[in-house]
Amino acid sequence: MTAPILQIKDLVTHFPIRQGAFGRIRGTVRAVDGVTFEVERGETFGLVGESGCGKSTLGRSILRLIEPTSGSVRFDGQELVGMPPAQMRKLRRRMQLIFQDPYASLNPRMKVREIVGEGLAIHRLASGAERERRVAALLEKMGLGAEAMDRYPHEFSGGQRQRIGIARALAVGPELVIADEPISSLDVSIQAQIVNLMVDLQAELGLTYVFIAHDLKIIEYISTRVAVMYLGRIVELASAAELYRAPKHPYTQALLSIPPENVSASFCPEMFLRPRIPRPAAPSIRAADTRSTAAKPRYRRFTSSMRGGIWHRAS
Repeated sequence: MTAPILQIKDLVTHFPIRQGAFGRIRGTVRAVDGVTFEVERGETFGLVGESGCGKSTLGRSILRLIEPTSGSVRFDGQELVGMPPAQMRKLRRRMQLIFQDPYASLNPRMKVREIVGEGLAIHRLASGAERERRVAALLEKMGLGAEAMDRYPHEFSGGQRQRIGIARALAVGPELVIADEPISSLDVSIQAQIVNLMVDLQAELGLTYVFIAHDLKIIEYISTRVAVMYLGRIVELASAAELYRAPKHPYTQALLSIPPENVSASFCPEMFLRPRIPRPAAPSIRAADTRSTAAKPRYRRFTSSMRGGIWHRAS
């Protein structure tokens, strides 16, 4: 049995809350608060939760785009936390990020040939005619065509820009790709195209995905295993089929009980869990004891701080 490509143990990323003229620390936002999981080579690990639960911070902490406060991140057996910058730079081509916003993640002053080929130049993987050939081949694979090389980002639609972002991430030949809500800002019809493209690329290139999203249906479709994140912690982890068939944690049950048309980036579980639930800066506040009513049987109400141990089931 091969070792996991990614091993996260007790990962913590906290941000201080500063107030006053002297910037005194008045509190802490526990964006990621003791997360532990493993990702097997070749799988799609889905990470789902409400907006503000720490999903994106976790993804960026794994890549050290945000420095973790403590914990361990091991990629292919190598510890990343505390790794010297020069050594980390050599590993970055093996780990790439697909950004959420295709409008903000592309430099508007660069042509597509420069955007996609930038990683090849930085890591000295190709130059001159060879780099041009690789960029053209990638754009063809993304369904854009080589003629897109000499155009600027503003000349493309949102879905096309995200395809350019995917091409940029794959240009350096990564093994692990963290997709940070790559379809949340796209139209529904375009979302399906991008997800299917990513599935095809994974099969062709043998990629490993950490797929971050708030869309429960997309996560169910694309993921091998799913982790549910709440207030900086993973509260439930299971195979996609098992989690959607029989969720165990109350928060997971609340997420899955919401009508699909109400699930969005601005989803707030307070609409379904009463009374007021904790905040990242005050996670110890406990929900009061309430009971389900016959009028709304689909929305569970419970007594819990929702900060307990992870509900973890073998796949």
